[in-house]
Amino acid sequence: MKSSTLLQIVFIVAAAIAVFGFVTAAKNDQVRASCTAMCGLNPAYAGRDRLAPDFELPDLDGKPVRLSSFRGKVVFLNFWTETCGPCKEEMPSLATLARVLRGRKDMVLLTVTIDEDRTKVRDLLRVLLDGDAPFPVLFDTDSKIVADRYGTKLFPETWLIDKNGIIRARFDGARDWSEASAVEIGEMLKKPSGAVLDFGCPVDFLQGVPRGKHASLCMDDS
Repeated sequence: MKSSTLLQIVFIVAAAIAVFGFVTAAKNDQVRASCTAMCGLNPAYAGRDRLAPDFELPDLDGKPVRLSSFRGKVVFLNFWTETCGPCKEEMPSLATLARVLRGRKDMVLLTVTIDEDRTKVRDLLRVLLDGDAPFPVLFDTDSKIVADRYGTKLFPETWLIDKNGIIRARFDGARDWSEASAVEIGEMLKKPSGAVLDFGCPVDFLQGVPRGKHASLCMDDS
């Protein structure tokens, strides 16, 4: 083999290796970026293997609302009760998130309370939010959905459900949902579940701790 031909082959192989390394590094950077918001909000659980239990509950006006009717959208599902102090503290940021999502066709915020008195709940929200709630408020007065199907015992609790109805994360306790990271997580959940190649966040969480082979994506490199 002529030396010039050998040099060409070596050059092509070296170029291919360089391109592969560049693409891999770029992909890793994008995957890490897609996890920034999720890691920042520190979910108690994050996974891609459980279909959200469906339900139908009445809203403030008694109109039935079914969770599966929002299939095709990312759903922020918040459980709360009027006797929960952190729930009330969290409400203004949930209202801000709802206003940001208003008019969007790809994300929605739903809240579910286990309280019974609709008038009392409506009045409480008007005080907390300086007006009517900008999000649906559903009533699970016997807690068959919140406690029995979702296993919620402490409030507030927020579940993130992707457009295919798969639970992707659960957040125990109050969060500031007015932060841009909330919408960033919603954008990430629009990607196919577990699709690292599509730059979705592949990190699993358990009790607020990142787990699995991708856990290092939540570690600060600084």
